[in-house]
Amino acid sequence: MSIHIANQIIKKEWTDYNNHMNMAYYVLIFDQIWEIMLQKFKMGEDSAKTNKMSTMVVETHTTYNNEVKEGEEVEINLTFFDHDKKRLHFKMEMLEKTTKKLSATLEMLSLYIDLNKRKVAEFEEDKIKLMDDFIKLNKSNFKDNDLVITGKLKK
Repeated sequence: MSIHIANQIIKKEWTDYNNHMNMAYYVLIFDQIWEIMLQKFKMGEDSAKTNKMSTMVVETHTTYNNEVKEGEEVEINLTFFDHDKKRLHFKMEMLEKTTKKLSATLEMLSLYIDLNKRKVAEFEEDKIKLMDDFIKLNKSNFKDNDLVITGKLKK
């Protein structure tokens, strides 16, 4: 199970001499799509610019399962999400839209950062409520049996 976030069509400039999407662009797509979730939790670009609070990635694990080519459309789904007072832990998958083949996964651990101090900070109560409500609503869609980054959240 998973939660659909968005779709993306593979651009020509993202492909390489092997005639498929270059590995760097998988991470780019995941990062751009994750911004949708950060905005939902009030931690994205708007928060960084107005409140000087943002997230920074500290660990990732990426798998490249099946190639995608120029013009193909992929679906990005959230397969896991959790948090503690300072950290976000999530995993997304990329599926080729037509075949539903798993193209890639990205698991990530991020820290919440006060950009004025450039230090780790605790989430504000309103953000914790947004995340907890999201988890409560969607927990049955998450799977945690194949996570690589484990034991990092301090609950």
